[in-house]
Amino acid sequence: MIIEEFIENPHPFLAGMSEEHLRLLGQNVVESHFAPGDVIFREGERANRFYLVQRGEVALQTHAGGKAATIQVIRGGDVLGWSWLFPPHHWHFDARAQKDTETLVLDAVSLSVPGLREKSEIDITLGYELMTRVAKVVVNRLQATRLKFVQSHKEQLRMAAEMAA
Repeated sequence: MIIEEFIENPHPFLAGMSEEHLRLLGQNVVESHFAPGDVIFREGERANRFYLVQRGEVALQTHAGGKAATIQVIRGGDVLGWSWLFPPHHWHFDARAQKDTETLVLDAVSLSVPGLREKSEIDITLGYELMTRVAKVVVNRLQATRLKFVQSHKEQLRMAAEMAA
């Protein structure tokens, strides 16, 4: 992707960020496509990337009782992957494309130019920008997980009541 295009039409997650910071981030961005069913990352793997979803749909999943449980569906305009920012830098969920999905991928650890982690440490205002934006994503994911848990618990209570009747 051309850096100018990245700056002129920033992803909603980056809206309002300074041109200087967008230029820094644009040095690490590549476009990526995932077909339905493609695994983008797996829980426990090293988290060295950050995805800005342009279009499509990705299911964030965890495993319960040997089955994949979808916690949240990520769509165009959303972001995928906050684990790159927090040690130990491992994914906390699986991510699987549900539809054709186009993303911008930012490298958290790059060998050619400083990655997001290094840039965030060098430029603390960029680090703060990313941290506050990612914190909102983390809170959203926690709320989605809580809601899924409550829904599951209600379903279990309903089924138990039906069996007892």
